[in-house]
Amino acid sequence: MPALILPLVEAATHWPARGALVGLDLGTKTIGVAVSDPDRRLATGVETIQRKAFKQDAARLLAIAAERKAAGFVLGLPINMDGSEGPRAQSTRAFARNLAGLTTLPIGLWDERLSTAAVERELIGMDVSRAKRAEVIDEHAAIFILQGALDRLANLRAGPGTD
Repeated sequence: MPALILPLVEAATHWPARGALVGLDLGTKTIGVAVSDPDRRLATGVETIQRKAFKQDAARLLAIAAERKAAGFVLGLPINMDGSEGPRAQSTRAFARNLAGLTTLPIGLWDERLSTAAVERELIGMDVSRAKRAEVIDEHAAIFILQGALDRLANLRAGPGTD
């Protein structure tokens, strides 16, 4: 049976209480990959995958998930500023559907508006060269996406009035 693909909060109800999550920032040429600790407190960068063919990309992602004993995936969903979904969001949903056919790990979709822009600003502020930024931007965006999702889940666990 293919994996479930749900908004983050709904996907979280299908993940066990502990276990790493793999965060993904899907670019057209690369996939930024981050992973959380088993308690889901901190996101750490893993690598940037140079996209080739879907099967190769998915095989690498599933290998990372297995190595980290992951409980699920968090995919950054690039929603437009007006809340609509454009071609990039549709492409992400298609990638999620294809990945879901290869795994049973639930996939949570997380609004990633401005994640790459925020990371770019941070790297510029750290005086990272343009060439170096290009090398690390997707992995850092994956960290940003996953950390945002982890923080949201932590706030939900803490209960009302803690946001």
